[in-house]
Amino acid sequence: MQKITLYLGGIKKWSLLFLLLCLPYFIFSYISKGQHSFVKLAVIGEKNHTIPEFSFLNQDSVIVTNNDYDDNIYIANFIFTTCPTICKTMTINMRYIQNKLKIYPNIKFLSHTVNPEYDSPSVLKKYAQKMRIDESNFNFVTGDKNEIYDIAKSYFVNVSEDELAPGGFLHSEFLVIVDKEGRVRSGYSNFICNTCQATSKKYTLTCPSTGEKNTMKGNVLGSYDGTKDFVIKDMIKDIKTLMAEYHEDAKVVRNEK
Repeated sequence: MQKITLYLGGIKKWSLLFLLLCLPYFIFSYISKGQHSFVKLAVIGEKNHTIPEFSFLNQDSVIVTNNDYDDNIYIANFIFTTCPTICKTMTINMRYIQNKLKIYPNIKFLSHTVNPEYDSPSVLKKYAQKMRIDESNFNFVTGDKNEIYDIAKSYFVNVSEDELAPGGFLHSEFLVIVDKEGRVRSGYSNFICNTCQATSKKYTLTCPSTGEKNTMKGNVLGSYDGTKDFVIKDMIKDIKTLMAEYHEDAKVVRNEK
C-alpha cells in the first residue's frame, strides 16, 4: 500500500513538473499563432476603399510616399504647428502610442500639416524636436495644400481653412489606423440615432428623444478622438488586435547591446 502511495505521489510530482515546463510553450504557441485573432477590426468605408497614392516632404526634406508605408500598420492625423488648441495634445498622444508600441516592428506614424504654406520641413523639424518625438518611424509631412486636403477625405477626416476658427484652420481631432493594405480600420465606434442624431458608446434600441425603437446604427467613421486619454488606451488595444491579424504581436524587437 505504501509503495502504491509513493508511486502515485511520484506520478503527481512528474505531472506537475511537466505542466510547469510545458505550459509557457503552449501559451506562447497559442498567442504567436494568432489564435486570439478571432476579434478583427472593422474595415471602414466602401468596399475596396484604400488610401490613395501620395507624395509629400517630411521634416528632413525627404520625399515620403505611400510606398514608404507598404507592409506597415500606421497611425495618421492632421495638425498644424501654430495650432492654439488640440494639436499639441494629439501629438502627445501619438507619441504615447509610439512609446507603448516601440517593441513591435512595422508600426509607423504620419502627421500631415493643414497649413503647408507656413509649415515648411524646417518648421516641422523644430516641432518634432520640441515635442520630443522619436523620428525613426514618425513623419511630419507638408506639400500641396489641395493634395493634403483631398487625401484627408480618404482618411474620413475633415480639414479646411476658416478665419473664424482658432489659428485659422478647422480640422478633426481624429487619429486613424491604416492597415498594411492601406485600408482604414477601427474597433471603436459610436452609435448614432437615425431620428435625433444622438450618439452613444453602447448600442441601444430606442431613440432617446422619441422612444422610437430600432433607430441606432453604427458610426461608419469608427473614429478615435486623439484628445481623449481613455480613447487612446482603447486605440492601443485595437492596434494590437490588428497586429494579431498579421501575427505581428509575436514579433517583438529585442534591444541589442
